[in-house]
Amino acid sequence: MRILVVEDEHKIANALKRGLEQQSYAVDVAYDGDTGLAMATTEPYDLLILDRMLPGGIDGIGIIENLRGSNNHVPIIILTAKDKVLDRAHGLNSGADDYLVKPFAFVELVARVRALLRRPKASLNTVIKYQDLQLNRENFSVKRAGKPINLTSKEFALLEYFINNPERVLTKDAIISHVWNYDADILPNTVEVYVGYLRNKVDKPFKDKPNLINTRRGFGYYFGAKAA
Repeated sequence: MRILVVEDEHKIANALKRGLEQQSYAVDVAYDGDTGLAMATTEPYDLLILDRMLPGGIDGIGIIENLRGSNNHVPIIILTAKDKVLDRAHGLNSGADDYLVKPFAFVELVARVRALLRRPKASLNTVIKYQDLQLNRENFSVKRAGKPINLTSKEFALLEYFINNPERVLTKDAIISHVWNYDADILPNTVEVYVGYLRNKVDKPFKDKPNLINTRRGFGYYFGAKAA
């Protein structure tokens, strides 16, 4: 699952990013309201975490109002130092789904994130299947032909991106932006390395099954049993 954090305090934003990535989420970060709104309206996110007070031409409440006004119902958590009842009511009435006052315990934030992501949505299935491969987004488990497959958090995020985009070619740039993040400082062969890890776990142990992760030289990767 992919989360956008919009927080102008770099120390807090980067700490949230690291912590959420350790929980198997792919995380992008924006440090001002304008960038946050642009990313939220052009990229598909499963959840947004917004600071209420942001530099730029728009604050957290403005971002929420813009998204809800365009019929975007992505779950949103507001982070703020404002702890008065009226401030909380304003944030929730603007369209936020939850409101967390700073300072907060990271374990509580994670619990709230998971609670929001458990809510039923027409566009979000907890269990995603492709042929005999099954991925559970709630408990981060993967099975193929009924056999459990143990993945690291980054391998899980990569497989989730593949299974959400079956039978289409995905470029390396697209994979990096969705599985890592826009400002990720990764080595040129990082994608190849992680694709190799996945193949060793998802394809190679199942020799009687078709390979699901395929390379399209010069283009990228293709997830599916049929040739592109």
